[in-house]
Amino acid sequence: MKTRLICKLEIKGTNVVKPIYFEGLKIVGKIKEVFDQVHLSGVDEIIYLDIVSSLYKRKLNLDLLRESSKSIFVPLTVGGGIDSIEDCNNFFENGADKISINTYALQTNQKIINEIAKKYGSQSLVLNVEAKKIENEWICYSDNGRCSSNKKILEWIQIGQDLGVGEILLQSVDRDGSKKGFDLELYKKVVDIVKVPLIVASGFGKLEHIENLIKLHKPQAICLSSLIYENKNIIKSIKSYLDEQ
Repeated sequence: MKTRLICKLEIKGTNVVKPIYFEGLKIVGKIKEVFDQVHLSGVDEIIYLDIVSSLYKRKLNLDLLRESSKSIFVPLTVGGGIDSIEDCNNFFENGADKISINTYALQTNQKIINEIAKKYGSQSLVLNVEAKKIENEWICYSDNGRCSSNKKILEWIQIGQDLGVGEILLQSVDRDGSKKGFDLELYKKVVDIVKVPLIVASGFGKLEHIENLIKLHKPQAICLSSLIYENKNIIKSIKSYLDEQ
């Protein structure tokens, strides 16, 4: 099984930003410029998340999505503010290959997962899970790590799978942007119950972190952001390392 390497672009306004622990946003650059840089890095896929759409209750900028993604020839997953089938239609018509959903499904109406899966197929739907450890339990958050749902991670992932999600993006609020390594304790807890492809995110800082991940279980996909912006050769280095395993 070949591990896909995915870049997560976190969008606010017309910029790509990078939070640390989902806070303290740092501007990386204009969306189109960063899109082109990431595409040339050799990533297998891109995840495009407007991280404030649901929080500000506004729709994702479709014109910006369409213009920015014109020259991108890898699969593109788009998320941000989805609360209807119409939103999904708009995303697909403006460049998305897959849809990522979190806030509305988690906090308001989980049935939308099944509605999307039935209309477009499970392969088109990614469940974005923002996990934060509270005492001894991981809880699902939304709105870029701001809002707790009080739902436990394992319960929510199982619900998502039962309703038809095709992939799961597992993010750790406690590790994201830190470059301190993936949350292996979280990954170990989740991996045994996941029956769909799992995208592991949050915390990558060096090749050793991927080595530690593979010792537990080789994931179907790894999601990165910070290091791709800082090191244009990092994807090639990771792919060379994975080919040797």
